[in-house]
Amino acid sequence: MIIKILGSGCMNCQKLEALAKKAVGEPGLEAEVVKVTDFADIMAYGIMSTPGLVEDEQVKIAGFVPPLEQVKAALQSGSAS
Repeated sequence: MIIKILGSGCMNCQKLEALAKKAVGEPGLEAEVVKVTDFADIMAYGIMSTPGLVEDEQVKIAGFVPPLEQVKAALQSGSAS
């Protein structure tokens, strides 16, 4: 699984990246976390505000930093938040 963090590198983008890495550290979830900072690449996902979290090319979270439990649930269940 590849998880992409979409954003310019702002504080919220950094927080979401840290949460994603923490979620990946949980048993049963293996993934590579990649940062995407190019504006054109971010816009290709159709999100209008960052940060964004993409799992295997599907946007799961966009525009806010959710609690860790919500990040884990989005990644483990495959449901968008």
